[in-house]
Amino acid sequence: MAYKAISLKEKYSLFTKQWAPKVIAEMNDYQFKLVKLVGDFVWHDHPETDEAFLVIEGTLRIDFTDGAAVIGPGELYIVPKGVRHKPYAENEVKLMLIEPRGVLNTGNEGGLRTAQNDVWI
Repeated sequence: MAYKAISLKEKYSLFTKQWAPKVIAEMNDYQFKLVKLVGDFVWHDHPETDEAFLVIEGTLRIDFTDGAAVIGPGELYIVPKGVRHKPYAENEVKLMLIEPRGVLNTGNEGGLRTAQNDVWI
């Protein structure tokens, strides 16, 4: 067994594509995914699971039908299952998503922003 920590800085250096989460670890049935994003995403929800957003760099705004949450570096926000939301970043944000294996980034909405699932780096 290799006893080596996962370097987020190293993993972020391995990709440039926006809105395409990359898996860096699994714990039980949960995946830890790194993603870079900028601009507007699509309105969507995840009817079966909560979704955790941990901002590493930048400022993320998550819009809801009745308001918004602003999350900065080192802050964590949990979107409850079934709640429609739309992430937005004025400037590039690096964040970690924590969610069950198999969750699509666009929920059931589909479209051009739907990323391939289970891509490891």
